[in-house]
Amino acid sequence: MDIVTGVGVLDKAVLVLRAVAERPLSLAALQSTTGLPRATAHRLAVALETHGLLRRDDDGRFDLGPELASLGRVAAQRFPLADLALPVIEGLRDATGESAQLFVREGTARRCVLSLQSPHALRWIVPEGVLFPLDVGSAGRALSGSADAHWVESVEEREAGVASVSAPVTSPSGDVIAAVSVSGPIERMSRQPGRVFGDRVAAAAQSLSALL
Repeated sequence: MDIVTGVGVLDKAVLVLRAVAERPLSLAALQSTTGLPRATAHRLAVALETHGLLRRDDDGRFDLGPELASLGRVAAQRFPLADLALPVIEGLRDATGESAQLFVREGTARRCVLSLQSPHALRWIVPEGVLFPLDVGSAGRALSGSADAHWVESVEEREAGVASVSAPVTSPSGDVIAAVSVSGPIERMSRQPGRVFGDRVAAAAQSLSALL
């Protein structure tokens, strides 16, 4: 979601950052993606690079900079999302009987920041801290804002025999900041896991959004 604050240069700088967060971009691609004039896109990208918020990769494209990682660590320490989400994820795990996770977006990937295992002997285990592609699996689509309803499902997209349902967690301004998921074997989740667990996952995501 694009948010306009009325502070033009700030809005344009955030537009540049969000574009580069999707993938590293050359100046021409950055201009095309943002719709900014070439001179404006170049000026903002260079300024952000000077502050360490952007960097150049080996091909000369603009990519996210190290200062963002540093700020992200500080933000995570001051706003411990996983701690806040723990009771919600526990409730979801207990209500569904399946493994439940919380994912956040990290560039063009998604990282699991909280993972609680199903009590079943046959279960799908997602290690905390693991990094998965953003374009595969229900959590990735939820984080990308591509969920068509309150939840999104996937069946054997990343691993054979595994299904999942995810729902986006949004900030007060409407930005997607995390995804709540349940995942497990198709034998229990079925090939239509959203029909089985979609409402519960969406309700958990909404509860966490309300806590924010």
